Amino acid sequence: MTTQKMTQEQRHEAALKKYVAESPELLDEIKDLSADDQKDQIQWAFEDEAEAQGLQPWELTLKYTSTPQEFEAARLALHKEAAEVLGVDWNEYCGMNNLAI
Repeated sequence: MTTQKMTQEQRHEAALKKYVAESPELLDEIKDLSADDQKDQIQWAFEDEAEAQGLQPWELTLKYTSTPQEFEAARLALHKEAAEVLGVDWNEYCGMNNLAI
């Protein structure tokens, strides 16, 4: 599955599905909730998992929906874009965000 062939929303939905498949205990915990509440709980758990891995949720989405090589390339490209938008020197940005280049 390549990152270029999916929209951001499609990638995120695919990542959530993979995350849930790897987290059967989560499904057991939320089985009695409404569908909307289950969706919210899954999203919050996904965000917590990203934080636990030292990632932003969008980075965890990339991690779940791409190869390790695609993940690193896309992650750095998106961070580089963010640095440019913020007007921050790339090396300084990497230091602030614990990115190894």
